[in-house]
Amino acid sequence: MMFRSILVLVAALLADAGTPSPSQQRPKQDAGSPMLPRPAAGTDAGTPAFEWPEDVDPMATLDGPAILASYAALQDVVSRFPKARRNECIFTARALEVVVGKGKGVYIVRVNRRVDHCEGIGPGGNFELDWFELYAVSPEGRIIERYQYTP
Repeated sequence: MMFRSILVLVAALLADAGTPSPSQQRPKQDAGSPMLPRPAAGTDAGTPAFEWPEDVDPMATLDGPAILASYAALQDVVSRFPKARRNECIFTARALEVVVGKGKGVYIVRVNRRVDHCEGIGPGGNFELDWFELYAVSPEGRIIERYQYTP
């Protein structure tokens, strides 16, 4: 896995070899157009603002339509949560988990509630762990059918 990321980095650097650095480029300025501000010191091309991790654990590899399907199902579940409680962790996407499969040309998306992902669930918190919703979603991201599991 590490070899692949090094290979991608080398390929990107080789592809960019002919591009002059920002210090070598002189922006053209019209009489009527102001100069654009330079990026902040921490976001310059030579100084990354984000420190990239050395090792990344892949969670899954999904094709684009599977991502569209899971996003459509996740958005539908979140839209059904009570509006008055959307600032609570258990009523956000953070407390959900998505499982995607494919069958008969559609994506089957299961959305599980994971209240254990939220810290400090107080009185009146929802502790049901066997809650889920099942969706049949087209490759274009259109929900075909929803099945709500009720224990």
